Amino acid sequence: MFRIDEFIEECRKALKETNAHSAVEEIVERTVSDPNDVIKGLGEPKRAGVQTLYRSADLTIINFTWGLRMSLPPHDHRMWAVIGLYGGKEDNTFYRRSPNGLLRSGAKELSAKDACPLGAAVIHSVINPLDKLTAAIHVYGGDYFGVPRSQWDAKTLEEQPFDVEYIISLFEESNRALEAKGE
Repeated sequence: MFRIDEFIEECRKALKETNAHSAVEEIVERTVSDPNDVIKGLGEPKRAGVQTLYRSADLTIINFTWGLRMSLPPHDHRMWAVIGLYGGKEDNTFYRRSPNGLLRSGAKELSAKDACPLGAAVIHSVINPLDKLTAAIHVYGGDYFGVPRSQWDAKTLEEQPFDVEYIISLFEESNRALEAKGE
């Protein structure tokens, strides 16, 4: 069964590797290859939310649960990351900076059992396209909450400082929709 403490220890050890990002990607890929095992260890997702599993200056591990049809605006992390889905689906749209602002530069659909590495310069938006919860483990090569970052307005693509309170409100709004649906 997936054990949080063992997963954290494995990721901590991977940070000592020459290519820590790739080493963590292998760990996340192996972990999400058995979604039921992760669910046994973390519990069945019931609500949208952000659960910090581990946080230090060089590593953050978060269990994200995206609400029904939930959407996050474009944002950056300013550190490498690995996303591993163990339930549902996540549609990522990637962007790049240009002299004229943010430009779309690609997309990737992730489903349960998929893992995806993101470089430190990646800017992306996330949508759960399903009418059910999506669950993912995200591992970041730094303090996700301690680094100033940016987000972009979803309509105008205007850059602004990352607003944690706004992002949390999106999860709360999603939970209200889930409750209204009777789930």
